[in-house]
Amino acid sequence: MTTIPAYDPTLFQGAAWHYACYRPKYPPVLFDLLTQKFQLNGQGRLLDLGCGTGLIAIALRDGFTEVIGLDPDPDMLQEAQRQAAAVGAPNISWVQDRAENISLAVGKFRLVTIGRAFHWMQRELVLQRIYNLLTNDGGLAILKTHEDPWNSDHPWKKTAISVVKRWLGEQRRTGQGGKGIWQPLEVSHEEILAKSPFPRQAKYEVKYQQSWTIDTYLGYLYSTAFCLPSFLGENREKFEADLRESLLWVEPSGKFSEELPITVLAAWK
Repeated sequence: MTTIPAYDPTLFQGAAWHYACYRPKYPPVLFDLLTQKFQLNGQGRLLDLGCGTGLIAIALRDGFTEVIGLDPDPDMLQEAQRQAAAVGAPNISWVQDRAENISLAVGKFRLVTIGRAFHWMQRELVLQRIYNLLTNDGGLAILKTHEDPWNSDHPWKKTAISVVKRWLGEQRRTGQGGKGIWQPLEVSHEEILAKSPFPRQAKYEVKYQQSWTIDTYLGYLYSTAFCLPSFLGENREKFEADLRESLLWVEPSGKFSEELPITVLAAWK
């Protein structure tokens, strides 16, 4: 039997509002791709695992009769409810739970999506659970975004991370109230999926332009597990001033743009 570690409630503590406002929105071209590849027609059910503030569930709501967004963080779900109410999305239900706990009790789904969350999950177990939950024509879409400043060649992103390190230390924090250290994945999502029960798999990529200001990028940093506002404590204003000054030195306009790819790992039952 697989042991599921307890969920760390500090992982995104205090990040939900920043996540909803400042995480890059998935572009329409991505949802067009998903609609085409999975033949979405307004029927069936969608399960969005690790849904966060609902960036996928809300955008795809018209492709299904019913949508369930599942996430272990209550603050993320509360923010998702607010976002859904703002656009009028009555066919979405929000469930606080972990992807590892899903069972046949929730019914069958036409599509399961996982956004910026698969790396937090016990991936092999979750894939097996998803396979069992899909209808015979059902599919899975794992979305890999590439905005991570820790692995970027952009001078301004490198500068932002140098400021983070100056105030929070050289190691990338994650969880445990800021005392945890990020551990890179030893096995890629692609390798995990390749060994899963799914008989048909494909990989797609879309690209889009993302624009930032210093304020929106600061909001993005506060949405991440490595730079939560609580980590800075009384130094928050000094950190923000340092970030602003450092980024203006790199780009005096205070405006930044980048082309971001999104990789879609698709699989069908």
